[in-house]
Amino acid sequence: MEGRIIGVNGPVIKAEGMKGFKMREMVTVGSKKLIGEIIILEEDFATIQVYEETGGLKIGEKVISTGNPLSLKLGPGLLGSIFDGIERPLEKINEDSDGFIPEGIGLISIDEEKLWEVKVTVNIGDELEAGQVYAEIQETPSITHKLMVPPDLQGKVKDIKPNGKYNIEEVIVTIENNDGVHELKLYQLWPVRKPRPVKEKKTIFRPLITGQRIIDMFFPLAKGGTCAIPGGFGTGKTMTQHQLAKWSDADIIVYIGCGERGNEMTEVLEDFPKLIDPRTNLALMNRTILIANTSNMPVAAREASIYTGITLAEYFRDMGYHVAIMADSTSRWAEALREISGRLEEMPAEEGYPAYLPSRIAEFYERAGYVDTLNEEEGSVTVIGAVSPAGGDFSEPVTQNTKRFVSAFLGLDKKLAYARHYPAINWLASYSGYLPLLREWYEENVADDIFNLRADMLKLLYEEDKLLEIVKLVGEDVLPDDQRLIIEVAKALKVGFLQQNAYNAVDTYVPLDKQYKMLKVINNFYKQGVKAVKIGIPIAIIMDRDLIERIYKMKYNIPNDNLNEIDELEKDITNYMNNLIAKYR
Repeated sequence: MEGRIIGVNGPVIKAEGMKGFKMREMVTVGSKKLIGEIIILEEDFATIQVYEETGGLKIGEKVISTGNPLSLKLGPGLLGSIFDGIERPLEKINEDSDGFIPEGIGLISIDEEKLWEVKVTVNIGDELEAGQVYAEIQETPSITHKLMVPPDLQGKVKDIKPNGKYNIEEVIVTIENNDGVHELKLYQLWPVRKPRPVKEKKTIFRPLITGQRIIDMFFPLAKGGTCAIPGGFGTGKTMTQHQLAKWSDADIIVYIGCGERGNEMTEVLEDFPKLIDPRTNLALMNRTILIANTSNMPVAAREASIYTGITLAEYFRDMGYHVAIMADSTSRWAEALREISGRLEEMPAEEGYPAYLPSRIAEFYERAGYVDTLNEEEGSVTVIGAVSPAGGDFSEPVTQNTKRFVSAFLGLDKKLAYARHYPAINWLASYSGYLPLLREWYEENVADDIFNLRADMLKLLYEEDKLLEIVKLVGEDVLPDDQRLIIEVAKALKVGFLQQNAYNAVDTYVPLDKQYKMLKVINNFYKQGVKAVKIGIPIAIIMDRDLIERIYKMKYNIPNDNLNEIDELEKDITNYMNNLIAKYR
């Protein structure tokens, strides 16, 4: 089937003669065969969004059907690769086209010629169900790629190839059912906008350990959960996501650079291949997929990049892996929706965004989850989306609508960032809805009193915030010593615990047991200090310079694998306060 172009408005094409085409069908546009997708279909007319530059298209050029929705090729070769918003390999394009993405190169994807060492795991006569693994490939030293029967297929094994080296187009297993014979290759195709099915979506119960103290102790994330990181320019959204990508205990990372500036994405592309994975001591790229769709790339492809990333994540989840998606930034995706909507002349909603913005955001975040897969494995997709509100205004539509659909909200603060306090997560504006779900795990694996300790420390920070308002009016000297103690201990908590140095080898990642002991030291100092204040000991004496210095520097000076020194510091605090109290009594 083919239609004819009757109008061009940037990335939006109008065409006639489109009877027989389908909604969301992928088409090729014009003599250059640009890739597009039908987004409106009315009788004989269609509106198409094109994922490539449309300059030079002429009225009357052909629109040709492909018969399929926009789909991804899912198979070996994804890990360690860098794709654009519709899964075209940027490294290969760069080699062939010297730094530019030419028009009309088609929907090239993972390497079709590379040979993979395939181990077939089924036998002739086996009954295969949807999602069952029929072969395995050691794709990288740390990740085994499991080839699965597509979710819409099942049957009896009729023929298999022997173990050996094959490219992705080789038929490895042939199965037969009532519909006929079906060939299973080293990949499957899947529509990006359609969530991949699972056996059961489970209740979240395991945290995503990040090694970042303010997150793990105060606002924990969960495997299979959703999180928004909003913040104005320069508050550290990208840096925070980099830390989560490097250090979180997800098996696989999908990093989506969605409409970000070229220099920010360049940093990711240059840094990630050099990074060493702390879990394996091998290259971090062995378990990472990068999707780069910067602000100067076609705006329609920016909109597709979000769906590309979540589909790749679901594919690896179905193998039984825990996948974390870093989307940087969903605001640029929303801006792409706004531009496309404007060119379609749709009635705008708040601040010009389309009225369907909330439902699109919800569709994206709802694809996260902790699941039992079709092949009886446990897997998860965790979605962590950065939001870039203009001027750091959290009341704008993208931030507010994102807040409706995520369970963890890590609000970045401009004042903290400008004071070089990173991560610049505002402990008064942030929250995590996963605390009740993760309580049992934390109490079993860290400590029984960990959530009570967290509550005490947050209460201290809230009280300090109220006291600082009074200090602005009347000065600190007029406060009683018990309130001055709160201010001093809160300062030690902020500098010694909440502030973390990504460039320090000891402080960049902190295990949970050390985080807990550090927090306990600060809490012990406060409790002992309260006792001392009650019997009239001056605050200047309670705040011993050497002890405070040790509290501030325990994050640097005490190795992560030698926690006895933290226990000794806690004992020294108790002994100092007891001696002080005995002396003044």
